[in-house]
Amino acid sequence: MKKFEDILAQNDFSRDDLVRLLEAEGAERTALFSAAAARKEAVVGKKVYFRGLVEFSNECSKDCLYCGIRHSNSKVVRYEAADEDILAACRFAWENKFGSVVLQSGELSSTNFINRVDYLVKQIKALSNGGLGITLSCGEQTRETYERWFESGAHRYLLRIESSTRELYQKIHPNNDHHSFEKRLECLRLLKECGYQVGTGVMIGLPFQTTENLADDLLFLKSIDVDMVGMGPYIEHEDTPLYEFRHLIKSKQERFDLALRMVATLRLLMPDINIAAATALQAIDPAGREKAVKIGANIIMPNLTPSAFRKDYQLYEDKPCLDEDADQCRNCLEARIELAGSEIGYGEWGDSKHFERRKI
Repeated sequence: MKKFEDILAQNDFSRDDLVRLLEAEGAERTALFSAAAARKEAVVGKKVYFRGLVEFSNECSKDCLYCGIRHSNSKVVRYEAADEDILAACRFAWENKFGSVVLQSGELSSTNFINRVDYLVKQIKALSNGGLGITLSCGEQTRETYERWFESGAHRYLLRIESSTRELYQKIHPNNDHHSFEKRLECLRLLKECGYQVGTGVMIGLPFQTTENLADDLLFLKSIDVDMVGMGPYIEHEDTPLYEFRHLIKSKQERFDLALRMVATLRLLMPDINIAAATALQAIDPAGREKAVKIGANIIMPNLTPSAFRKDYQLYEDKPCLDEDADQCRNCLEARIELAGSEIGYGEWGDSKHFERRKI
């Protein structure tokens, strides 16, 4: 068997290597985190980039079995933030030098929805004189829609796969054509062809999930040459079908620890990509996001969603920062990032170095 320190020194990793890293405990866990922190600083530096998050609608046509805003959850209070409120949040991001915003919603594909997103992208570009970077996270769409939004000014797109293992994907989604594993993969391919910086991610600690599944997820991220990753611990929601299987999952602390090992391992595997410190980490540990920053993450998403709607965009239970306004969220994160020994890249898009190299 390979020595652990020899695995850490590698640039390429086998599935078995990744499993060893993901199962690291004690001194090996410490060594993993130290190696990932060093790799991060050497390749992408100490800067952390803000992506002001605006969850502008919780209307969704999907029925994913893990998600609190799934279409069939009748307990959700549905909302559509007004255009002026969305643009005010983006103006706050621009005036406070966040560099970028993320427009996120449930998955819809109606003509009205497509037109609205296009309008918002154009307005964000106008109010910032083209200065704000724009990430979209609006689900599966056609090539034509992706191209239209890209031409209007969006340049990053996040579409999480949640699990790259087909069998597990099918266990956490309804078994119908509207929740197709192949469609998800096709959309990721289309996004890359349209010119986006492409992001995806997985949930960590799902029912039925093995460490080998997570190792495969990491290899999947590398195989599709992804530019950015947002992944965090699975947190159950009582109004979802997957809640029935909560007896199969690890404790929240175990899921948190596993998520940190995933972040650190991914930094070693793909040193030049952008990795987000998921908000779900803070739902388990108050210092969760800065712990992720210390060992590999370099993206933070302050929540700029109008406060009146935040409690209604709960994909999982115990979501943090529901009562903070934008100023409070910014100030809190500034302090957290400084404590993590990093600095904020104010006024910078913070594009993925991997993307910059890939497009050459």
